[in-house]
Amino acid sequence: MAGTFMAIMDVFIVLIAAPAIQDDLHASDAQLQFVLAGYQLIYAVTLVTGGRLGDLYGRKKVFLIGMGLFTLASLGCGLAPDASSLIAARLVQGAGAALMFPQVYAIVRVLLAEEHRARAFGILGAVVSLSTVTGQVVGGLLVEADLFGTSWRPVFWINVPIGLVTLMLAAVLLPESRAPRARRLDIPGTAALMVTLFLLIVPLVEGRELGWPAWTWASLAGSALALWGFIAVERRVARADRSPLLDTALLRQRTLSIGVGLVLIYYAGLNSFFLIMSLLLQNGLGLPAYQAGLVYMPLAVAMFVASLASSRLTPRFGRRVLEVGGAIATVSSGATVAAALLGGPRLSVGVLVVCLFLQGTGHGLLQSPLIGVILTPVDEDNAGLASGVLSTAQQVGGALGVAVIGVIFYGSLGSAQPGAAAAYTHSFGITVVFTTVLLAMTTALVFLLPYRRSRAGT
Repeated sequence: MAGTFMAIMDVFIVLIAAPAIQDDLHASDAQLQFVLAGYQLIYAVTLVTGGRLGDLYGRKKVFLIGMGLFTLASLGCGLAPDASSLIAARLVQGAGAALMFPQVYAIVRVLLAEEHRARAFGILGAVVSLSTVTGQVVGGLLVEADLFGTSWRPVFWINVPIGLVTLMLAAVLLPESRAPRARRLDIPGTAALMVTLFLLIVPLVEGRELGWPAWTWASLAGSALALWGFIAVERRVARADRSPLLDTALLRQRTLSIGVGLVLIYYAGLNSFFLIMSLLLQNGLGLPAYQAGLVYMPLAVAMFVASLASSRLTPRFGRRVLEVGGAIATVSSGATVAAALLGGPRLSVGVLVVCLFLQGTGHGLLQSPLIGVILTPVDEDNAGLASGVLSTAQQVGGALGVAVIGVIFYGSLGSAQPGAAAAYTHSFGITVVFTTVLLAMTTALVFLLPYRRSRAGT
């Protein structure tokens, strides 16, 4: 859970610290963008490989390597003398996160008895919820505190003591596991998948900021061709009776194939909502970073409580918990649209907080059991791989959602400058219509998952 917390928190904690980083290191806009996006890029591109490495060489071993790399890179980020050094350290940090994060899902799936998995995934969902909001709250407070005149650097150094303690405890307490029929890593498949994801994610991350130049569209088209090549490589590896990185037969499992699409759509809406919410609070309503982070606290509390509750409700009611969670999240997102469009420049932060609290309740009931429901039918040989696939779907969905949201939000915002509350509130309301539609689609896909109730909550 500590590995999950750190990997996700570092996506969000840097968003709050970005202005201070740019000012202190005299970074260009392009360099700042790579500080923010480089971590997510390497993280997303190597997640599937990280999951398969755990299956092959031991999930505990790969988790420890990833945690060590992440902790060392965090120290390097905080010591970076210039923007280029910070970008390099962030890339290493992303690779460390990609090694450790898929092992968490796989370890829960493989090592815990069926009757304990629902509770573990509930706790995991609560940790994901907390890390998302904590990154913004803690980041704002640390930058505001300017500890010993170090400005933004503690947002990275905070990982070091957590990482060291986690390494020591994991080395002693965490059991080792690996796929029973593990073979060698599929190098051609690994290379083909990395090229595919690189061509897909780079334009999604960079495109809006650069105004969608021609190379971004060429890269997206190239990713489709690269995906075809990757599938061809994997089929050839399977026919040769070797161990493919991604056995295409795995995606023919109904629960996993539906689940990948569901996760992709869900996180496209969730991640992009946090982006436009931060823009509304800081640029539109003029709240400082730490106050904007505090507005998220009711959402975090609601998600935390609902996530823990879902671990008890899912074994009894099965898929119905996800259905109710999706419905609550969709309706409360619609209420957020109404509050923004009707409130205009007089939008009450109190009303927004109530809407966020209801959204947090729905997301907690939906998000926490979701991964457990999808992973339960996967065999032990492919647990790490499936975890990597789902984690990649989260990252690709998030990048895709942010790209689309950026077009909608800034398109409706027009030439309005920061401080124009009416324009920002209107743009926010229009854009949340899109995230509401994605939530409705997510809820509809939940109904396609198998309806089973068991001690594992599936």
